[in-house]
Amino acid sequence: MTDVQKYARDCFRGVTSDRLGVELEFLVFDADNPALHVPIARTASALPALPGGSRVTFEPGGQLELSAPPDVLPAAVAKLAADVDAVRLALARAGLRLGGRGLDTLRPRLRQLREPRYEAMAAVLERPHGLTMMCSTASIQVNLDFGEDHHARWERAHVLGPVLVAAFANSPADGWACGRQAVWGRLDPSRTAPVAQSGDPAGDWARYLLDARLMLVREAGGLRPVLDGSAFRDFARVAGRPPGDADLAYHATTLFPPVRPRGWLEVRYLDAQGATEWPVCVAVVHALITDDRAAGIAMAAARASAHRWADAARLGLADPELRRSASVCFAAAAEALPRLGAEPSLVARVRAFASRHIESGRSPATDQMEEMYA
Repeated sequence: MTDVQKYARDCFRGVTSDRLGVELEFLVFDADNPALHVPIARTASALPALPGGSRVTFEPGGQLELSAPPDVLPAAVAKLAADVDAVRLALARAGLRLGGRGLDTLRPRLRQLREPRYEAMAAVLERPHGLTMMCSTASIQVNLDFGEDHHARWERAHVLGPVLVAAFANSPADGWACGRQAVWGRLDPSRTAPVAQSGDPAGDWARYLLDARLMLVREAGGLRPVLDGSAFRDFARVAGRPPGDADLAYHATTLFPPVRPRGWLEVRYLDAQGATEWPVCVAVVHALITDDRAAGIAMAAARASAHRWADAARLGLADPELRRSASVCFAAAAEALPRLGAEPSLVARVRAFASRHIESGRSPATDQMEEMYA
């Protein structure tokens, strides 16, 4: 039988460097008729060789994902930017364009991938929100090394979450600035709610793993969805055998808290941005979590709103407290980025984003919301 406590501890035992890995998801649209669904095969056939070495995958609704190999900040951003530019230009030649927001409100939900994992996910997650999550959302995932103090970075990623959700809210829907986060919030909370913060990250993660609902079990005939609400701690009863290490490791991949440990730190709560805006998001998150001086300033500003996930998603920077905290955080990030090797052009883009969105209290979603409800 697998040792859940040991597995959880191992999830926090990563390298102590400060590398950055980024996973960008993009909705893909037909340039002439954005209401059309774009088959994955059409997107895939248009893709070029990628100079930065990003891995290409697709989400169930056809969203394109570029996963960059980990590197230090300036190299990671430069390599991924080269890949995004190459993809954008190649898709344009094929009559396609990359979306610039985190939620598709134009096209009906359509699942293109039929792998057993996605079949199980569709069966287990509540409709229609599960299908919306799978087929109509796009995000930025920032992956960070744990550094010398995994407790500190784990806490920072959580405390700063609502402020960063508000600052980069870019998926307007039904009056929410971050409609993508609203979709996630309506799914099974045992697998999407934040991990508890008791001061014992490994212990908290172990309890989360045990209490989260099982999505599927492996059997001789393949994968069987678990539809009765059983948690992983009920695995032996559900499967008729004790869980093994592979069962626990796979179960962990079906859990989607805002921050997830995997031997590195996954920050999962950020809306997709436009093809030219995503570096700002990545740079700010990296600076505020890995730079101790910036983190100290940001944590002091953000701690009062650390549990306001729903307010951040609904209101974005229209909330005065979140806007004030974001202003402090962005100033701290901009000051820290040169210490982290960021190019002056990237620092300038962070400051420009802050001037346009943070100081005005207008999340990226605001302009889109005004157009939608005009």
